[in-house]
Amino acid sequence: MGDQDNKNQNLSSFMDGEKHPLGSVQKSSLKVALIGNPNCGKSTLFNILTGLNQSTANFPGATVDKKTGSAKILNTSGKNVSVDFLDLPGAYSLDPKSPDEKIAVELLHDRNHPDHPGLTLFVADASNLKRSLYLAAQIIDLKIPVVIALNMMDVIEKRGMEIDDRLLSQKMGVRIVPISARQKWGIDLLKQAILSPVEIPPNKIFSKTDNANENHAQRTIERYRIITGIISGCLKVRMKKDEEVFSSRTDKIVTHKIWGYLIFLAVLLLIFESIFFLSTFPMQWIESLFLFFSQWGMDNLPKGEASDLLVNGVLAGLSGVVVFIPQIALLFFFIAILEDSGYMARVSFIMDKIMCKFGLNGRSVIPLLSGVACAVPAIMSTRTISNWKERLITIMVTPLMSCSARLPVYTLLIALVVPAERQFGFFNMQGVVLMVMYLIGFLAAIGSALVMQYIIKSKERSFFIMELPPYRSPRWGNVGLMIIDRVKVFLFDAGKIIIAISVILWFLASHGPGDSFAEIEKKYSGIDSLATLSIGKGRGGEASEKLEASYAGILGKTIEPAIKPLGFDWKVGIALVTSFAAREVFVGTMATIYSAGDDFNTLSIREKMSGEIDPVTGKSKYTFAVGFSLMLFYAFAMQCMSTLAIVFRETRKLKWPVIQFIYMGVLAYLASFIVYNIFK
Repeated sequence: MGDQDNKNQNLSSFMDGEKHPLGSVQKSSLKVALIGNPNCGKSTLFNILTGLNQSTANFPGATVDKKTGSAKILNTSGKNVSVDFLDLPGAYSLDPKSPDEKIAVELLHDRNHPDHPGLTLFVADASNLKRSLYLAAQIIDLKIPVVIALNMMDVIEKRGMEIDDRLLSQKMGVRIVPISARQKWGIDLLKQAILSPVEIPPNKIFSKTDNANENHAQRTIERYRIITGIISGCLKVRMKKDEEVFSSRTDKIVTHKIWGYLIFLAVLLLIFESIFFLSTFPMQWIESLFLFFSQWGMDNLPKGEASDLLVNGVLAGLSGVVVFIPQIALLFFFIAILEDSGYMARVSFIMDKIMCKFGLNGRSVIPLLSGVACAVPAIMSTRTISNWKERLITIMVTPLMSCSARLPVYTLLIALVVPAERQFGFFNMQGVVLMVMYLIGFLAAIGSALVMQYIIKSKERSFFIMELPPYRSPRWGNVGLMIIDRVKVFLFDAGKIIIAISVILWFLASHGPGDSFAEIEKKYSGIDSLATLSIGKGRGGEASEKLEASYAGILGKTIEPAIKPLGFDWKVGIALVTSFAAREVFVGTMATIYSAGDDFNTLSIREKMSGEIDPVTGKSKYTFAVGFSLMLFYAFAMQCMSTLAIVFRETRKLKWPVIQFIYMGVLAYLASFIVYNIFK
């Protein structure tokens, strides 16, 4: 590794050509675009270069996302240069086949594009050199400044292979810097290469293949012949590729037509069991912390509207967000490990056979699995599906996959209606039920896809080709960055909505029309307040009567007849309405509703809901029938305005989000109705 760095430091001769005015002295800022094949380590390198200084936005005039980041790099003069990095979508060639690839190609071609870079940093997979250099050569032929980061050199060494990067650099006509993004070596040299003057080769690598009379296939074949000639003499193999042998043997088990599915189910069960087991104590600690703050506020703040708003509005809503951070973090921790290790690609491979039977493509698996995290980026990732019918069906069914926004709803309800007992000494029944809810979402998605393939007509056919990346140990830095990023999205993006709705709900639950509240206070003025305000007294207490008479209570009572057949009361009805903004709002809404009028605030939201008594049966309000019915409603209903908005943006037609909203709503109502009436 050190010898390779030294060779690149001494590299000074290139093919004679134009010198691009980039350099550590001339520039105080620079825009750099990262591009490369999928699975080349581009995102890992982007994370190393930018750290947490990242943001996501849209390309001008397009719905394709762009990921940007910034860094300060010390140049040879000892001054910091501000560098803005743009992470472009992965591509195999400059012949675009998806909206993502089209945007990347247009950006590199158009020098007037607002995001056109001053330097293109091409990330090449050293373990698949021929495929990587095909795209690299196309970009070099655009006559723009290019530096190649020859990544995965650690993999090359393990395989007993050696690349003469100096000779390869001379043949390609651009500077090549060997690195290992996973092991973080060669990064400092790469940073200096980014700031150094860049030579632009005078001749095109593929100049002999630009004949318009040749068909596309013959140009492609000739280009690969040229790349093979360039690689010749630069790549040496000394021993057997042990890593490929390991991957091949492991894949025989992991992608087996029977064992592959059983292993995947076992992995899912392990994940959901771990989410419940590992999150118990931090969630209890967070609940206790918020109860302490609430109690302190009730005891020390002056009585009045402001303190009531802070304690029963803001704190109650905030607790419904923060308490689920441990579970959200654990979910994304496991997802990141599955993706980073290469296992998620195997899941896509084995699921392709199933997807084809339901009118989908193997590429649909990635959006569906990504939907477990969030439907919004999952739907945007369908751009890689070239077949419009398969892409549209994938968009329409992806929201049925249980996303992280549903996780707080599931865990709250499961904790209420499923005993935390173990079967066979190992399986926690709460974890089993959670996995069942996720499987129900998947079955609903592919079932809906089966129906839609007969409704949506198209003669276009597509094929699924996927390269399985080698198995690797997870890059813990990447895992940590993903967890931080996703928790930030949940905490701040969803949190802002939840807090805003909690404040509105506090007002609606704490005020009523006319003098209704004064009449209730007069009614209970001669009775011991401790008894009347007890949560256990339910509707018989002053707090419950005030809540029913409030604006929120009136809203809930209005829609109660429509949801009563599902086992829901007017309090749940309020939560159903507010959570159409975002599903996770349900928890914050219930926390605010059950905190209204509770002057003591000594119980958590789970304890308050658990103590709710049905006035008709005299038993607990939240039975298994009610809890399961409510979970199914949230599993199927389209309660996410952001998802509807992104569906409209991706399809460019209003009818598709409208159809999606209606069919998912009908499915949710029917499923809840059937389940409640079976189990009640």
